[in-house]
Amino acid sequence: MTETLKNLPDKPGVYQYFDKEDRLLYVGKAKSLKKRVRSYFRFSPQLAPAPNLSPRIYQMIAQAVRIETIVTSSESDALLLENSLIKQLKPKYNILLRDDKTYPYIYIDRSKPFPRFELTRKIVKGKRVKYFGPFPHGARAILDSLYELVPLVQKRGSLKGKKACLFYQIGRCKAPCEGRIDEEGYARLVDEALSYIHNKQKIKKALQKRMDFYAESLRFEEAAQIRDRIEAIDKIEEFSSADLAKLEDLDIFTVGFDEDGGVLVRLFMREGKIVASSHTWLNLHDDSDLGEVYRRSILEFYTTETPFTATAILTAHPFEEQEDLAKLLATRIGKTVSIVTPQRGGKKRLVELGKQNAAELLRQRKSRPKPQIGEQVRNLLGLSNIPERIEIFDNSHLAGRAPVGAMVVYDQGDWDKSAYRHYNLGSRDEYHQMKEMLNQRIASFEKSPPPDLWVIDGGETLRQLATTLLKQHRINLPVVGIAKEKIDAKAHRAKGSAKDLLYTDEGELRLMPSDPRLQWFQRLRDEAHRFAIAFHKKQRLREDKKISLLEARGIGPAKVKRLIDYFGSFEAVKHADIDTLTHVLNKNDAWSIIEYLHGPVGNEPTHKEEVQEDK
Repeated sequence: MTETLKNLPDKPGVYQYFDKEDRLLYVGKAKSLKKRVRSYFRFSPQLAPAPNLSPRIYQMIAQAVRIETIVTSSESDALLLENSLIKQLKPKYNILLRDDKTYPYIYIDRSKPFPRFELTRKIVKGKRVKYFGPFPHGARAILDSLYELVPLVQKRGSLKGKKACLFYQIGRCKAPCEGRIDEEGYARLVDEALSYIHNKQKIKKALQKRMDFYAESLRFEEAAQIRDRIEAIDKIEEFSSADLAKLEDLDIFTVGFDEDGGVLVRLFMREGKIVASSHTWLNLHDDSDLGEVYRRSILEFYTTETPFTATAILTAHPFEEQEDLAKLLATRIGKTVSIVTPQRGGKKRLVELGKQNAAELLRQRKSRPKPQIGEQVRNLLGLSNIPERIEIFDNSHLAGRAPVGAMVVYDQGDWDKSAYRHYNLGSRDEYHQMKEMLNQRIASFEKSPPPDLWVIDGGETLRQLATTLLKQHRINLPVVGIAKEKIDAKAHRAKGSAKDLLYTDEGELRLMPSDPRLQWFQRLRDEAHRFAIAFHKKQRLREDKKISLLEARGIGPAKVKRLIDYFGSFEAVKHADIDTLTHVLNKNDAWSIIEYLHGPVGNEPTHKEEVQEDK
C-alpha cells in the first residue's frame, strides 16, 4: 500500500479501500486523489492512520490493506461515480441512505382547453405545465379530494366520448365534452382546485363537510373513504405554521444526531409555507461525515427525471462540495441551482426549524422502548451494526412447474410490503432458481440499495451461492441461511419443536426451539414462504387455465405434461414454432396447437388436411 500512496495521481477521481479479505470498506471522492488519500495517513515513524481522523474512519484505515483509484475527467464525474458505487456496493464504512424514493408531484398542463390534475414522478413535457409538491405523503389523497370537491373532468378518456357521462348526471362534472361549460368557466374551476392544494385547512374543512353529508345519508362506505383521505392529509400537516413574508419555494435539508444515531430531515416550502416533510434514519453518531450525508442525499433526491420546483436548496451545515454540487445539479436539471447555508434572517429560521424537528425525532426514538432482538442478532452474527433492513428470499414450484421466487422485506421492526417482490423464474431446480432470483436482485441495487442482511430459505449450499454472487460484485453484505434439520437426508420437524438450523459465515448454528433469535429468523422465513406460496398458487392457477385450453383441443394430460416438461411454461409453448412442437408431439397434435393458439397460418394445412395426410 505504501507504493500505491507514493504514486497517487494529482487528479480528481474516486478511491476505494479494501481489507485483507478483499472486502470493500469505503468509497470516497476527491479533487486531488494524491492529497485526499494521503491525508488519511501518518507516514512517520511508520505508516499508520492519521491521528485527527474520526473514530469510525480511523478504524477503517486500520483495517485497509489495499487502495484502488479511478481517475475522472472532473470532480462532478467523481461525485456521480462515488454515489453510484456506494449505492450498489454498500461499503462497510460509508453512510447508507435508505430513503432514495422519488416522491410524487401533482401537476396540471394548462395549455389544454380542459386540463386535469395528475400525479407524476417524472418531468412532463410542456411549456405550461405547473407542478405542486413533492409530497412524501398524501399525494393521492389530495388528488382524489380535488376531484371529489370540484366538478372537473373526472377521467382521462371522458372528453373522447363527446357525450356527457355518468359523472355529469351525478353532479361531479360540468360536461365540457358537450359544450355545457366553456374554457373560461372551466378555468375558474381549475383555480378553485388550486386553492385547495396547499391550503390543508381549507381542503380538510371541505372534506369534513362532505363526510358528514355521506354519513347522514347512510353512505357509510363513501364517508369512510373521505375519513381515510383526511387522515392521510393530516400526515403532511405538521409544519404548515412556518410562514415567511416572501412567497418562496425552498427545499431544506438538515441533519441531527445523538449517541444512538442520526436523522436527515427534508422540509419542502412552497409559496412561503412548509407543505411537506420526510426523514431518513442514519448510522451517524457525530458530525465528521455531514458532507457525505448532504452530498449523497441531494444527489439521490434530484435525478435527471425529477421535476425541480424549488428556487434554492438550503442546508443546515456548510460542506466542502456545495458549489461543485450546485453546478452538477444545474447541468443535470437544466437551470441554475443554488445550495446555500443561511447565516441570518428568515432562511436561517427555516434551517433551525429543520434542526428542531430532527431533535424531536431523535427524542421520540429515544423514548420508545428499544427492540432487544436486533442487538441479540448483531451479537449472534458478529455484525458491525444492528440489521435494521432485512431481505428474505424463498422460491416455490411443484415438480418444476410454475417456478416462482419471492422477496419480503423487514424494516425496523415491521414488514415493508411496498418493497415485496415476486420473480417469475425459468430454471427447473431450486439452486438455479435461487441463483436467477438473487442475480435479478443484485442487478437492481443501483435503483434500490442493498439491505443490512440477507436471509435465504435454504441450507449452506444456497447461503454459499448468495455469498459468492455478492463477492463477484464486490458487495459487502452478510447472509444467513435457515433450513430444517435433516436426518437421513430428509428434512425433519419433530412434533411440537421446530428443528431449524442457521447457517452463517462462522458455520452452522444450533439454537434451542425456544430461543427468541431462532424464532425471529423463523418468522422472517415463514413470511417469505407465505408470500412465495401465494404467488405460486396464483401462477399455477393461471397455468392450469391455459393447460385446460390445450386439453379442450384433444391434447390430453400426458401430452400436456410432455409439453410443460420440455418447454417449461405455457408461454414458451405459445411461442414455439411447428418444427419445435413436432420434436415433442406428432405433426397432427403440433398443428392442432398452432391452429388453436394462433388460428390458421397462411397456406399451411389445416388440422383436417393433416389428418388426411397421415392416413
